[in-house]
Amino acid sequence: MGSKLFRTRNIDQLIADSENPERRLKKTLGWLSLTSLGIGAVIGSGIFTVVGTAIAGQKLQFSSVLNAPLLEYLIYHSASFGRPGAGPAIALSFVLVAVVCGFAALCYAELAAMIPIAGSAYTYTYATMGELIAWIIGWDLILEYAVSNMAVSVGFSAHIVDLMDWFGIHPSLRWITPAYLPSGLTDFQGNTLYQPGWHFGFNVPAFVIVLLLTFVLVRGIRESAETNNIMVLLKIVAILVFVGFAARYIHPANWHPFAPNGWPGILTGGSIIFFTYIGFDSVSTAAEETKNPQRDLPIGIIATLVVCTLLYIAVVVVLTGLVPWQTLLDDAAPVVNTLKKLHFTSIRLIVLLGALMGMISSLLVFQLGQARVWFAMSRDGLLPQIFGRVHPRFRTPDFSTWMAGFLVGIPAGMLDIGTLADLSNIGTLFAFALVAAGVLILRYKQPDRPRSFRAPGGLLAPIMTILTCVLLMAGLPITNWIRFFVWLAIGLVIFFTYSRKRSTLNASARNC
Repeated sequence: MGSKLFRTRNIDQLIADSENPERRLKKTLGWLSLTSLGIGAVIGSGIFTVVGTAIAGQKLQFSSVLNAPLLEYLIYHSASFGRPGAGPAIALSFVLVAVVCGFAALCYAELAAMIPIAGSAYTYTYATMGELIAWIIGWDLILEYAVSNMAVSVGFSAHIVDLMDWFGIHPSLRWITPAYLPSGLTDFQGNTLYQPGWHFGFNVPAFVIVLLLTFVLVRGIRESAETNNIMVLLKIVAILVFVGFAARYIHPANWHPFAPNGWPGILTGGSIIFFTYIGFDSVSTAAEETKNPQRDLPIGIIATLVVCTLLYIAVVVVLTGLVPWQTLLDDAAPVVNTLKKLHFTSIRLIVLLGALMGMISSLLVFQLGQARVWFAMSRDGLLPQIFGRVHPRFRTPDFSTWMAGFLVGIPAGMLDIGTLADLSNIGTLFAFALVAAGVLILRYKQPDRPRSFRAPGGLLAPIMTILTCVLLMAGLPITNWIRFFVWLAIGLVIFFTYSRKRSTLNASARNC
């Protein structure tokens, strides 16, 4: 039985199966569209949403009957149990994550060019490590993409509320805030609006934007990519306007101390913002819809990482120079709210509109990626066949796309951005490490297979990807590990009770 669990899919057969007319996706994307998709995913989530939490961290709440100051100090300054902020050293966190992602991007580029199939890391592990590991990573990717988009949609809602405030529209708080607020909610004057915990409410803007983009994705990949290209251009302009204008108002004193929580803060900050880089991972999920995947996928993946890293570092250097880093605690709209506090009215509107475009494009790409993973798993028999259904007119996986929309939109209306971002990161790091392991395995087992792109430096890229991912995973709170293992346990139950018996690979073995 053990050997059956680790049977791999033949790469040539995977490629042949993808050409089945009934389940073939339309090939319309080039390297520029792929790069735009990647930038759309990366920039939309990080700069405008979770960077505030990564800079300021999040203190835990304690009962007054405990020795709170001592207990809070011990836990808040622990990389395992607290969430210490990186402070101005968040720039180093971004550099660290860029290095990790740089190695991972090379691994993804090599495998994506060699196995241009929808499914990303799921497909790569199926071809290298076998069915059980493929199921684990596929189940993990579902969590990664879904939770990432929940976090971004919560950030989008915060920016929509800010835009409504601009026009003097003030809807009821219960319809614009999530039901769960672990740190409570205060206004700019420090007045308490909600105590920490659950309350009656639902984040309607977060839910609505996900369903609207789901409709766009069902209509077609080309239409989605063209829409994304326009939004990416607008948000890059907004970022450059923010950096160019706000740089004149930096107070260097805000950069001291540069690393208030030392390396634990830098590592935890890197762990928190890690999911903001997974746009290049989403590029690989569109492999089957790429006209020349052997050339265009590596270009799109690497170009995405380079452009986004430069923009990230520029924004956080300026942001931490504008205001004390502690004021960004659990802020779902840190850039726009900072401009509001400083009364930079005209620039705030430009950045606000750019942020909204950025998050819409990010949501678009992640929803696309999630649906393609479900589609690939269904085609392999690991999920019910309906998830692999292709719309007869639009040639998109319509059922998977709609399911992904509802399963992201509903939790996004209920949970806060910090809770969601944390849960996504561990899945991302795990996926990157397994992709790197897949490169090592194929280098050993199939050294002569043609590779239109090979990660330079021999085994350096995959080995460093695995090591650095483990390092960042060590910076995540213990609660993340518990949630992650619970999710995997649920997935394993489904695998052994349903997927293993119905997989196409298992059916082929029985017929032989």
